[in-house]
Amino acid sequence: MTKTIRTGMAMVTGAGSGLGRALAIALCAKGQRVAGLGRRAEALDETAELAGDLFTGIPADVADWAAVEAAFGQIREIAPVSILINNAGVYPHRDILDESAASFMQTVDVNLGGMVACTRAALEDMSATGRGRIVNVSSFADIAPAPCAAAYSVSKGACTIFSRALVADLGDRLPDIVVSTWMPGMLATEMGHPDGLAPDVAANWGAALALWHERSLNGAVFEMDREVLPPRGLKGKIKDAVLMRRREARRIAV
Repeated sequence: MTKTIRTGMAMVTGAGSGLGRALAIALCAKGQRVAGLGRRAEALDETAELAGDLFTGIPADVADWAAVEAAFGQIREIAPVSILINNAGVYPHRDILDESAASFMQTVDVNLGGMVACTRAALEDMSATGRGRIVNVSSFADIAPAPCAAAYSVSKGACTIFSRALVADLGDRLPDIVVSTWMPGMLATEMGHPDGLAPDVAANWGAALALWHERSLNGAVFEMDREVLPPRGLKGKIKDAVLMRRREARRIAV
């Protein structure tokens, strides 16, 4: 039976639109209290109308550490943060010749810096209880960068590495703070593609993954609803053959 985490508050960043809004709605529909961060108060109000009374919107720019710290302090007055979905991101379409060092780092500040800031704030609560769930939303942009997307590709690739670094730092000491990476696929959002997947479909997978709390998920990577298994070297493949074992990719149950 799949273990779940149901206590405390779930924090979803970028909850004012797109996938973040859909994730907040999906979690609330499952009975989870949700705090949503976003830069626009009116957009968070719209999310609240759709998500219901379990949702609390807090205007904050994740690239602003002071704003993030204040937002998490506000949430702690309601309940400690037990789940964090680092979803907030920007995707400026800019040729590298039109990019400046400053504009490049603005993207990094949101996509990676916001993830670091929110994770560090959430760990204040999670490390105190020894339990929590972190899902970092990433993509394959670092493997196959699209034209005019250097800053986005670099920052999202760093997000994937950040997940691995968290496991390296926390895995032995705090194994019940479970960290995974999730790539929702191409979505029909402002940052995505008109022919992409509906964000509410992807959000059902993301919400279920965030509530799924097992130590074996530490360091796991999921694309859409399926686990992406790490590559095995020759020695590993030989060992698997000798021991007649085969690892199956897990699926997210919704």
